[in-house]
Amino acid sequence: MFDCRKTYRRVGVTFPHQVCVNRTVAKLNARDEARRAAREVDGTNPADYSEALERGLLVLTAFDRTEERLTQAQLARKLDLPRATVRRALLTLTHLGYVIPDDKAYRLGPKVLTLASAYLTTNPVSHVVQPVCDGLAEQLQASCTAAVLDGPSAVMIARALPRHALPIGQGIGFHVPATKSALGLVLLSGLDEERRHRHLVAHSGLDEEAVAALEKKIAAVAAAGHSYVAHEVEQGFHSIAVPLRRWDGTAIAALNIGTSVERTSEVDMRERVLPLLAETAGKLQPQLV
Repeated sequence: MFDCRKTYRRVGVTFPHQVCVNRTVAKLNARDEARRAAREVDGTNPADYSEALERGLLVLTAFDRTEERLTQAQLARKLDLPRATVRRALLTLTHLGYVIPDDKAYRLGPKVLTLASAYLTTNPVSHVVQPVCDGLAEQLQASCTAAVLDGPSAVMIARALPRHALPIGQGIGFHVPATKSALGLVLLSGLDEERRHRHLVAHSGLDEEAVAALEKKIAAVAAAGHSYVAHEVEQGFHSIAVPLRRWDGTAIAALNIGTSVERTSEVDMRERVLPLLAETAGKLQPQLV
């Protein structure tokens, strides 16, 4: 692979620095064009879109449980952004208190909690569903999660574990791939065909043939009213999900039970867990606005 930090010679000719610059600029332009095209498919007017804000938010969301501290160089590589862009974002976020310098790296600052807090306190679904998740987790001795669609992912807005389980890994705010998880497939099944197609084209990264196959799979989920997925997000783990609908029938979230395949069989998930999930979703519907 061509590395701009090294000097290359081919048949006695040294690649000048300008070649490196041109290639870098071309790469960035191509990536930005792809992002702009995705936004156009998603219905966003490019003239109203702030790429600087987008990149700042990308920096914030790059941190997670496995990467609590990241250097400027690590962020640039992870996000495929120029180091100068990442530097400006970090300086601004540091000034605002959203990230904190930590030796030669950065970590999230406590002010980030104000963003999550604002969402959770103003989102009635989280308030209504969290106690339900707590009850189902204890009753079924399995994890119970509610999620909403967020681009290519399903993001958890309520989460409960049985008392014996260690709270490792996933939690509120955790993302799972929408096209590979029971939560995500149910959320996608709640979109009408046109919106679903636009969403998959913009976010799945799949070619036309793969998108068509995925649309058939999602249509089957919509017809069944639930989704069962095993070994996709995590080996040895399976889950089953149903839509959460508001009072007018519009799907606004998904409710999921997940556990190891050793603890609960697929038959048990379908015959015992699914009816309970569906009944719970039906009881919640009048409360969801």
